[in-house]
Amino acid sequence: MPSQLTLIPLCGVKLVEPGDDLGAIAVAAFAANGLVPERDDVLVVAQKIVSKAESRYVDVTEVEPSERAIALAAKVGKDPRFVEVVLSESRRVVRHRPGLLIVEHRLGFVMANAGIDHSNLPAIEAGERVLLLPEDPDGSARALRGQIGCSSGTDIGVIISDSFGRPWRKGTVGVALGAAGLPAFIDMRGHPDLFGRELLVTETGFADEIAAAAGLLMGQAAEAVPMVLVRGLAWSAPEAPAAALIRPAQHDLFR
Repeated sequence: MPSQLTLIPLCGVKLVEPGDDLGAIAVAAFAANGLVPERDDVLVVAQKIVSKAESRYVDVTEVEPSERAIALAAKVGKDPRFVEVVLSESRRVVRHRPGLLIVEHRLGFVMANAGIDHSNLPAIEAGERVLLLPEDPDGSARALRGQIGCSSGTDIGVIISDSFGRPWRKGTVGVALGAAGLPAFIDMRGHPDLFGRELLVTETGFADEIAAAAGLLMGQAAEAVPMVLVRGLAWSAPEAPAAALIRPAQHDLFR
């Protein structure tokens, strides 16, 4: 149990463009903010800049919607071309109503619009761009961790975070889409509680908790803080990717 936890926003991070080296950007941000990476630090990185660096853009004006997308768009009140992009990134539609489209993303996330949106994207002269999630968020986290380790000589944890809505509560919170160098998921079953009783069902979304904490500094609008360093964490569980946080469909009573 850490005695103190520090969250440090990395200010002055450049606007990320396709093909940018996020490792070099992170190392430069550490230096610009007077920080030296330490063992067991965790860098939380906004999904949006990862997707931008990986050029996960789609111009919806160039998309030809299918009959399925056209029919679904009429029910939810969205552009059929946008709906086609959502479907292309999805395994299935979970729920929909006017103004809302919840899908199971191809990576297993259950989320609105497959995580695709227009916010905080620079305008282009022609067309209308949207941004998809990274192709492999856990892979993106591993790659970024390796780049930072090579440059700094220190192995730190990396979390790729995004904002999710929740089915039973209002408001979005940060969650981990990708993770490397830490246990994204910690199984506490079998451990004793304060009075020695065996925990039977407790499982901790460790990476989600970290992402949510970093989200307090990242914000949701024009804050321009896409990287937050979390210092003071401690863990003993083995490393596990963010994919371990996804509940299997056969264990989900609400799907």
